[in-house]
Amino acid sequence: MCALKCGVLLSGSGTNLQAILDQIECGLPVEIVHVISSRPDAFGIQRAQKAGIPTTVFDRSVYADARAADSRIVNIMREAGAEYLVMAGYMRMITSVVLDAFPNRVLNLHPALLPSFKGAHAIRDAWDAGVKVTGVTVHFANEEYDKGPIIAQRAVPLIEGDTIDSLEARIHNVEHELYPQVLRAIAEGRMEIDSEGKVHIYEA
Repeated sequence: MCALKCGVLLSGSGTNLQAILDQIECGLPVEIVHVISSRPDAFGIQRAQKAGIPTTVFDRSVYADARAADSRIVNIMREAGAEYLVMAGYMRMITSVVLDAFPNRVLNLHPALLPSFKGAHAIRDAWDAGVKVTGVTVHFANEEYDKGPIIAQRAVPLIEGDTIDSLEARIHNVEHELYPQVLRAIAEGRMEIDSEGKVHIYEA
């Protein structure tokens, strides 16, 4: 089986990148071909460089023209041979430039059970709402924030004695499991999009 070639977009510590890299070491059929960071101080850059992955670092000035920035992303990722783009804590809204270049091949991770608690503060919003269950969603990105077709979800219940920090830690642990599982399903040809745009993942 050929490894699924993925480019990663990140803005922060890169823990989900690390989780994918750790699973690659354990046989996940994925190759990270390039990592792009939207911030020069993102620790995820160091994770990528330690793993020998080519990196490109943008700064705020690059995003003065969002479509031009996305055109650069497309060119870099195409040259690297990326088949899918994996957003791993990438805090920039992508435009149609990227989406059209990688149709139904841009993945995003969200720390809530979409369509509930969209936006950048999903964990805090769920906590403040007093819900008993929240979770993690992997979905395709589209031009509407946190609204693309859902690929996979996993629930994370709130437990007695939780703090928002303990809840966040458990959500991140689930992220680190679910994202590589989705990538494995794609690499193994077990993901399908039906005529209604709904995503199905089949057991191995």
